[in-house]
Amino acid sequence: MGFEFSGARTRWGLLCAGVAVLGLVACSRSSSSQPQVEVTSLQAGATPFIAMLGLRGNELSAVQSIDYLIAAKPGAASRPVHVQYTIAALFRQARLRTLGFDRWGGNLPVYGLYAGYLNAVTVTVHYADGTVKALQVPVQTAAYVDPNGVYDVPLLKVARSAGSSLGFDYAMLKSNYGPPVIVDSDAAVRWVGSAAVPALPSTVSGDGFLVGDQGAPNLFILGLDGSVVEQPLSDPAYLYFHHNIDRGKTGFFGEVDTMTGTTTNIESNLIELDQSGKVLHHWDLAAIIADYMKSQGDDAAAFVRPGVDWFHMNASTYNAADDSIVVSSRENFLIDIDYQTGAINWILGDPTKYWYTFPSLRAKALLLDAGGLYPVGQHSVSILGDGAIMIFNDGFGSLHQPAGMPAGINRSYSAVSAYTVDPVAHTAHEAWEFDYSQSILSTVCSSAYQTADGSVLVDYAVADNFTHARLVGLDPAHNVVFDYQYSTTGCTTSWNAMPIALENFQIQ
Repeated sequence: MGFEFSGARTRWGLLCAGVAVLGLVACSRSSSSQPQVEVTSLQAGATPFIAMLGLRGNELSAVQSIDYLIAAKPGAASRPVHVQYTIAALFRQARLRTLGFDRWGGNLPVYGLYAGYLNAVTVTVHYADGTVKALQVPVQTAAYVDPNGVYDVPLLKVARSAGSSLGFDYAMLKSNYGPPVIVDSDAAVRWVGSAAVPALPSTVSGDGFLVGDQGAPNLFILGLDGSVVEQPLSDPAYLYFHHNIDRGKTGFFGEVDTMTGTTTNIESNLIELDQSGKVLHHWDLAAIIADYMKSQGDDAAAFVRPGVDWFHMNASTYNAADDSIVVSSRENFLIDIDYQTGAINWILGDPTKYWYTFPSLRAKALLLDAGGLYPVGQHSVSILGDGAIMIFNDGFGSLHQPAGMPAGINRSYSAVSAYTVDPVAHTAHEAWEFDYSQSILSTVCSSAYQTADGSVLVDYAVADNFTHARLVGLDPAHNVVFDYQYSTTGCTTSWNAMPIALENFQIQ
């Protein structure tokens, strides 16, 4: 995709007069006393989905924000990409600078473009008095061919219909081939980065992604503009990241491994950190559980086994309702701990598993209403707007219990389950579930995340015996709006997927 403006001083007045200059048409008043904006350059980004647009204007003190909209292709059901930066954010990120005499200039990143297409982009400058100055910018991009032969060749089992109701239009797929991949609800690839950074432990942060290094105590900040920043953790005692990075109370929850002497503490430590890599809090679930079991007279060493994948933490979420953290232990249960003290509040899990044989753990167990699905091998725990706790309920029993100990049930299908908890009565109720007519089993990995209107993005990471990843969009009534299939080997294609609001992406 090689494009660039050669005439860097296209005047606003000429544009307003309707003169076609470098393929741009501007909409504004021509008086020199009014706000003026001009395009100075257009350059290719790191991949065909990214471009850098040079801008220059005046009346900086009156500018509030700059946004851009990428028109949807004809027939597309997904809403257009719409990104808005406040002027403060653009200056804070050094994208814009002052040029003197109340003038400004710099580069605006444009991401979410269609590859191999003449994109119709509208860039709008918003002023404090309500005045807007808009530029129509055509952006021709190069074609994209996925080197893995996956993301650009989806199978549309159920294509989204135009006008269908859905609370999201874009999905971030956490790929182990490299950085996250963004696809729209029409299954078109809309963003791929250039960094060779596998993105299993990742989440959205600002106008980019926070990615945990799976081989070292480092964070990567991958900008949607194609930038890459590597940031070491403040404490090198943590070995590396695994599984998820989730939103915490004040920062991000990261699942990490640690060492005690020569023994690796496998997937049982949770930290909260900020984007600079500073570790804010640390919860050692092995110590929390062992100390509690010992206090109740149980043999903690029989359950908490350092050097063994006895816990297998794969997700966590902060619950503001009671200042707690719900942690997913794939091998055992959901466990809720107090954010400040780490004290165990409750446990919800399959009572036919090994953990339930310990009286101390059984005393913390919630009783699930008859007919509800207990969490089994669950992933992607989150708190919904109504306070319910949602998981992807894989349905696959434990893998690392001691020899001869019960591994729990195995289901023939996976589901999405949402629970309400009554901590006083010590009960749980499965408020709703979606099991796709019990037609898909995804035994490991996978996810389900809900948007504000109740729509749900479901990711069956290893459907069809680890050969396909299925991305399914549900409307608020849990009707299937789209269902796209990708090839995969293990959890590589989309170990986890979550909505990303590129249709209304605001950077403050």
